[in-house]
This record gives sequence, structure tokens and C-alpha cells, in this order.
Amino acid sequence: MNAFGRKSGIGSAAPGARPSFGVARPMKSANQSPNEPAKPAVPEQFPPLPGDVAMPTGGYDNGNSDAMARLADRANSVVANEYQQEGFEASVHKIKEQVLPRLLERVDPEAAATLSKDELSEEFRPIILEVLAELKITLNRREQFALGKVLIDELLGFGPLEELLNDPDVSDIMVNGPDQTYIEKKGKLQLAPIRFRDEQHLFQIAQRIVNQVGRRVDQTTPLADARLKDGSRVNVIVPPLSLRGTAISIRKFSEKPITLDMLRDFGSMSDKMCTALKIAGACRMNVVISGGTGSGKTTMLNALSKMIDPGERVLTIEDAAELRLQQPHWLPLETRPPNLEGQGAISIGDLVKNALRMRPDRIILGEIRGAEAFDLLAAMNTGHDGSMCTLHANSPRECLGRMENMILMGDIKIPKEAISRQIAESVDLIVQVKRLRDGSRRTTNITEVIGMEGDVIITQELFKFEYLDESDDGKIIGEFRATGLRPYTLEKARQFGFDQAYLESCL
Repeated sequence: MNAFGRKSGIGSAAPGARPSFGVARPMKSANQSPNEPAKPAVPEQFPPLPGDVAMPTGGYDNGNSDAMARLADRANSVVANEYQQEGFEASVHKIKEQVLPRLLERVDPEAAATLSKDELSEEFRPIILEVLAELKITLNRREQFALGKVLIDELLGFGPLEELLNDPDVSDIMVNGPDQTYIEKKGKLQLAPIRFRDEQHLFQIAQRIVNQVGRRVDQTTPLADARLKDGSRVNVIVPPLSLRGTAISIRKFSEKPITLDMLRDFGSMSDKMCTALKIAGACRMNVVISGGTGSGKTTMLNALSKMIDPGERVLTIEDAAELRLQQPHWLPLETRPPNLEGQGAISIGDLVKNALRMRPDRIILGEIRGAEAFDLLAAMNTGHDGSMCTLHANSPRECLGRMENMILMGDIKIPKEAISRQIAESVDLIVQVKRLRDGSRRTTNITEVIGMEGDVIITQELFKFEYLDESDDGKIIGEFRATGLRPYTLEKARQFGFDQAYLESCL
């Protein structure tokens, strides 16, 4: 008798061979006769999922063939890498190269700098006609106006970028060297119809942008953050760090201030989420806005600032001033990079410490990247309720972890448990924003920070965006849902008389 309750040798091919336990046979249904051939058992064992389509050859199509076809199309697709000027546009730019040197010989730069673009255009028109006559070039009226505009942009503006900066539909401009420029329109990237003359031309435009705000960019300082007059954010990186030539990234901001109601109408949040965020801004809750690059953190912060009491003194601290608060008593502060000798740098941490002596009601940080997070927490804990900031993180839980890590990056000699406790006591709400793959920006989470349990920060979710499906044109379909939990920050809302409205919005 062996271990399986059978006598050795029975049913085995040879003495000592491994005993067989029978032969696998196909499963039979109750209505199938013994002599009837076996039917495939797959459809019975694995019923079709909702949305599966029966195929004439048998089986079901669950969309996998369509997905594989799209993968094949993407693998075999060929996309243009740079824009080629053609026809009318190319001829105007070719003539500009001939006219510009002669025009500069006839113009006093100091006098031209005192005139507006319209005034300069009127002054230039007869000079341009004179130069064209010298060069024996004949242009019609349309070509003359186009040439005049290109020359004015070249002399007073930012050259080919002026056309994109004046387009209200363009939200991002990304210059990848002189031959390739991409723009973002309605959340989608596309190749822009501009190109620069050469690398030297692009580098001059970059220098003109950063010089306006007292910054510099060259081979010794190849990185620079700057801003345009309208508040748009600019980042410049030049060779040798950029291998394809000078790279310029411009994040444009809407001329019209965006409010929470507008974000709700855009589909970025639900009506209840909008009400909850309005109350959070009005009730001086400490808010951290978390998200990825280009997800709308600064836009959300500007919209939340609309709910600040006009009688409060607000200080904003940023590396490159881009916040545009909608308040009368608002003082923006900006950091300063080191000079050529490496001296004189003023960091965000220095400005936060100085701001505490300026009698602020709220301190708002554009973005925290390092040990200045500890200074912000100290400000939140020393009577400056309603302080706000933004940081890069993929989820509310990761946001808390990044705050801990950023504080530990500094030389602060305090244990991690004390840092976690200060975060839990300082931060009230985490607002998570995300840019989805269809280009839309959504507020995906509103999470409360409740406190500590042991050495873990406890949070609870008030609102969440749940993905449901995708439409035929690629738009994400989802639903904003309230979790129905009683908010822990209800006591703060009660102090301002918004407790009932806050509770109704969260349930």
C-alpha cells in the first residue's frame, strides 16, 4: 500500500514507475449523450463580458483586435518633426532678411524704443518702401503689411513667438531649437507654423525675454526662469545643457481671471466640490494643491484666492512671480538667483522667514521644492491660517510623503515623527488636480488631513473622481462622487457660519 491508498504496481506501466491518476477528459453537459462529440467548454466556463460581440466564426470579440490595430498604426506612423515655410510666408521671411540690415542702418534704436508698436509701424512704413525700392523689390499691399509686422516683431517683440503669444487659444509654447516649435491647444500638442532663422536668432530672443526681468542666460548660467509682462511663465535652457539648441518653454495664463465657478463650468469639478472649495478658501483652511506638471495647480490656487477676504493682507512668495491673486491687499515677493560671483542669492526659505515680520494674514507659496516646506508649516502653525501652496505629487498620500521628504532634505535636526506630526497639525485639505490623457484637467481628489495614529498621518477622502468610460472621440467620461463622510474640518467652517452649507456639500 503506498501513500495514496493504492497497491504498488496496480495501474502502472512498470514496477517502480510513477502511478497514473487517470486520463483527462473534456467536460460534458447534462444534456450531452455519451457518444456525442465534446463541445468546446470555453463559452460555458467563461461567459461573455458586457459589450463583447459574437463573431461569425465563433467566440467573442472584446475589442482586442481594435486595440492591436491602433498599436500597429502607432508603430508604423511617420510624423513631421519640423515645420517648412512655403509660399507667401516663405517669401515674406526671405525679403525680411534682405530688408532688416538696411532698415537698422536708418533707425535710431534709442528713439525707436520710446515708441509703441503702432507708432513705430507708422514710422517704418515709408522707410520700408524706400528700402524695397533700393532693392528693386515690388510688393502688393498685403505683403507690405505682413513684412512690416514681421519687422516690428523682430525689432521690438520676440520675433516669431509674437504670433503665438497673441493667440488666445495657445496655452503652452515649447521651442525645441530653431527648427521645431510645439504648442498646446485645448490640451493637445501640435506642431506650430513658425521657425527661427538659426540658433543665434533664437538665442537672442531668449536673452531678450530673460533680460526684461533682470535675469541672464549664457554658457556660464545656462538655466533661467523668467516671466513675461502678462505674467506668463518662461523657462530657458541653452547649450551645452540643451543638445538641440536653445529651448524655451512658455506657460501662458488667461487674461481673464479664472474662478472656481468657471472651473466647475469647464467640467473640472462638480457643483458640490466647488461649494466645498469656496468654503475652504473663505474659512481660512490651510490648503495644499498637489498635481503633476501642467495639471492646473497654479490656476486652482489663483481661483481659490478669489475667496480670501478683501480685508486680509496676503503675501505670495515664488521663484518666478506667476500668481495673479484677485485681492486688493496683495504683496508679491520673488526670489533672487546668485550673481556672477555666486553671492547674493535669496531663497524661498529666506523670504518666508522675512514674511513673518511683515504682518501677513496669509502666506501663499507658488511651489515648494525643498526645505522651505518646514518654514511654511511653521507659518501655518503660528497664526497664519489660510496659507496655501502647491507641490508636485501624484496622489494626496504621496503629497504628504513628499512634504516629509522635502523637510528631511534640509539640515533640520528633528525626528521624522515630529515632522509628520507638524504636517498633520498644519494642513487641513489636499486638493489633487490631474491632466487626463484627453487633455482635460480634473480635480480628482479632495482629501482631509485628520491627525496622527501612531507614526502614520490619517486622512479621509471627501470627494473623488471615478473613471467610467471613454467616448468615441477620445473624451474621458467619469463621475465626481462625494464619499458621504462627515468633514473633520467642520469646526473651522462653524466659526465662520458655513457649517451647514459645508456639511450639505460633503454628504
